[in-house]
Amino acid sequence: MSTLITNIGELTTNVAADGDLCGTLRDAAVLIEDGRIAWVGPSAQAPAAAEIVDADGRAMIPGFVDSHSHLVFAGDRAVEFESRMAGQKYAAGGIRSTVAATRAASEEELRGRLRGFLDEMLAQGTTTVEIKSGYGLDVETEERLVRLAAEVTPEVTFLGAHVVPAEYADRADEYVDLVTGRMLDACAPHAKWIDVFCETGAFTVEQSRRVLEAGIARGLAPRVHASQLGPGEGVQLAVDLGAASIDHGTYLTDTDVAALAASDTVLTLLPGVEFSTRQPYPDARRLIDAGVTVALACDTNPGSSFTSSMPFCIAVAVRDMGMTPAEAVWAATAGGARALRRDDIGVIVPGACADLVLLDAPTRIHLAYRPGVPLVSHVWKDGVAIR
Repeated sequence: MSTLITNIGELTTNVAADGDLCGTLRDAAVLIEDGRIAWVGPSAQAPAAAEIVDADGRAMIPGFVDSHSHLVFAGDRAVEFESRMAGQKYAAGGIRSTVAATRAASEEELRGRLRGFLDEMLAQGTTTVEIKSGYGLDVETEERLVRLAAEVTPEVTFLGAHVVPAEYADRADEYVDLVTGRMLDACAPHAKWIDVFCETGAFTVEQSRRVLEAGIARGLAPRVHASQLGPGEGVQLAVDLGAASIDHGTYLTDTDVAALAASDTVLTLLPGVEFSTRQPYPDARRLIDAGVTVALACDTNPGSSFTSSMPFCIAVAVRDMGMTPAEAVWAATAGGARALRRDDIGVIVPGACADLVLLDAPTRIHLAYRPGVPLVSHVWKDGVAIR
């Protein structure tokens, strides 16, 4: 069946034109056929369709593409958050408490929580999500996490190298042997990506290279967590290995910025992390002006960013990171798609997946202008109305 969404007051196509990053069309229409976008243009020229949806002059954007999340876990770290708000500094080691809870959880519990988070995201306009493992840190649990993630998304990342688990304390190299050996063997069949936390308190650049190169040898594409807690060598490692993205980037040197600008590696910024940890916000204006491709993601996880709301992250990026509303919306849609090396999502063009969000607002600016207000009116995923 064909569906025509017409009378769209402001359509964000993300096809840049005449200095307009978002490729904005006014009084527009979109035709959906067989889960794909079949036509885009002025409402007055729209073709016939079996079903007509009147957007009533409201704004439409592509579905959000959240390219960094950790949705398969058990437990809660609210007390840790409270301590940070009282002045305690964030450190990577808190992950271990979630590891203990996740190892103890049943598969049914993990699957139920995962689907609950996905429902939250869909209600807020996220139609594509990447999901990482990293809260098992043993062969059996890591395999379970990537397998459950693969039930709901093709964008699955094996992150066995999240931190060194307690049982391998002071034996990090032995743990890397496990990650690059039996754990990778168990997880690679369910994953598309390989990731590592290249950071003080997690893994050195040498250990990180071992992990990434082992994943690449198994057919997984690399991504990197780096420069969250301080400057380091993670950015250069990511660029050297052709990583699709480096995520966090809170502390970047001028050399880091230049390397990213000259590469195809996307920098994924995670505003919820700085909000939750009280670390300084990255200067997105500096990055964009230097020519770095920037994505926005939620980093949904129980420790450093327990939000699943892309509209919230957009509002924070505009308010505290120097992005314009147009740049933030682009980064949360087309930018996320680039971080996943996808050209069939994050845009509204013929041939792309019909992942669409109709806002209860006249313009995308309201996503930052009205923070905390539920503005998502309708969501289509692969052409199917799900909200």
